[in-house]
Amino acid sequence: MDIMALIDKMEDLVSEGKKVPLTSSVMVNELKIYDIIDEIRASFPDEIKQARWIVKERQEMLDEAEKEANKLVEEANHRAETIAAETEIVKKAEEQADDLMDKAAVHEREIRLGAEDYADEMLANLEVNLGKLLSAVQRGRDRLQGKSNETVRS
Repeated sequence: MDIMALIDKMEDLVSEGKKVPLTSSVMVNELKIYDIIDEIRASFPDEIKQARWIVKERQEMLDEAEKEANKLVEEANHRAETIAAETEIVKKAEEQADDLMDKAAVHEREIRLGAEDYADEMLANLEVNLGKLLSAVQRGRDRLQGKSNETVRS
């Protein structure tokens, strides 16, 4: 029997008890009250066990919920760190790409200027050589004309 039923039984004994004249007291069967008290004591540990079990289950549920919440927070933090790291990697990659593009532009300009200098030098050499050749051709023509003038005069 559960404790509440035993308490109700004790209450019935008191209400059914004989009133003592000129007082507010009631006479009850002492043995019946002691029997009910013994039954309450015998029932009490089961009720306490059940209450403790309920409290324990509740605590386990709270612990599990807290563990799950901590796990979710940890996963969210890890994901946030991953995203931040990926963002940082992308930034660094973009910076490196910009640096490479700048270096490539500088290198391209150096190569182009070097090629232009080389072409200018080669053209200058060609101009000098052509000038010498033209002078030689002119001298040769002048000699031929000079000889032809001598042959015409002789």
